[in-house]
Amino acid sequence: MIQDRKLIVQDLGLLPYGLVWQHQKAMVSARKQNPQLSDALILTEHNPVYTLGTGSQTKFVHFDLTNPTYEVHRIERGGEVTYHCPGQLIGYPILNLGHHHKDLHWYLRQLEDVIIQTLAHYKLHGQRIKGLTGVWVDNYKVAAIGIKVSRWITMHGFALNICPDLSGFARITPCGIADRPVGSIAQFLPNISIDEVKPILIKEFTQAFNLLATDVVTPATALGNYTYDIKI
Repeated sequence: MIQDRKLIVQDLGLLPYGLVWQHQKAMVSARKQNPQLSDALILTEHNPVYTLGTGSQTKFVHFDLTNPTYEVHRIERGGEVTYHCPGQLIGYPILNLGHHHKDLHWYLRQLEDVIIQTLAHYKLHGQRIKGLTGVWVDNYKVAAIGIKVSRWITMHGFALNICPDLSGFARITPCGIADRPVGSIAQFLPNISIDEVKPILIKEFTQAFNLLATDVVTPATALGNYTYDIKI
């Protein structure tokens, strides 16, 4: 593992899912062409949207997928259906695991640890559950994780529920787990905001992956000239 590689942090704010998805794919493609490019962490929020992993089962979606009222994407990541909305801090790491560890289980556990240590800053006890991926607090799932790795370059990532409207989760069985409710940090800390959590999470991310964070990049300089089309 190479110590202290640079990390580009892109804080994109609230953007449509499809735009950031396209941006991720462009960043992965660039790193396949040049493996020495810096690692990156995209931080964003999305307008309400449902995403299904490659092998997601439609039985976990409780609305008509043939004529959906809601924005829906089937994407490359693993895992079942989930929901994104404002108030949820989403992290898309674009890492070359060839410079870290070529081990997907290690990578998933590191992402969980980033969340657990971020929660610990607020004296919340984040827990893993054997056989499942994600992080729970008092049996509420506050963070979901779903990844895609191609030629050891990562994309997709984690969603940490900070202060979202959770009602959209009622239309699905989140991550295919029926017996464990989805929750948020705001249930335990009512006045928490995404902006206060971001620097803490960035710090924990850099420590977990032995990275040096560079200046945060804004959407104006991070995003290319992408077009955005909703795809069902």
